[in-house]
Amino acid sequence: MKAFACIAAAATLVAMAAPASAQFAKPEDAIKYRQSALFVMGQHFGRIGAMANGKVPFDAKAAADNADVVAAMSKLPWAGFVAGSDKGNTKAKPEVWTNQAKFTENHEKLVAETAKLAAAAKTGNLDSLKTAFASTAGTCKACHDAFRNQ
Repeated sequence: MKAFACIAAAATLVAMAAPASAQFAKPEDAIKYRQSALFVMGQHFGRIGAMANGKVPFDAKAAADNADVVAAMSKLPWAGFVAGSDKGNTKAKPEVWTNQAKFTENHEKLVAETAKLAAAAKTGNLDSLKTAFASTAGTCKACHDAFRNQ
């Protein structure tokens, strides 16, 4: 029984450590992961933008729901920018890997701005949403300008 407990404890520790050390099987998997996360985030951000720009009627609940998705998704893509994923079907510029400090700064700013967007959307106030949307969009643009090929 003691041996079983030790094996179970060891297996638990390995399972807990696996996410921290997990790598993508192939660079293409990392690229696909980050592109998928950014695509989902962009789709929900676009829905908010349509409301903020008056292209569709403002729906406070839909804005809040979409902003929550954007805020959650903003935390995900960065795990996919791993060594070796700079080649292949990617629009990422080499600066992602050569200027990691600035790239990380941009990522952290996006996470912060999307949290503000989610908070503004929860107020139900269209003007607050517009302001937060514009700020978040500016953050997206700054990162795309610095780190994304067109």
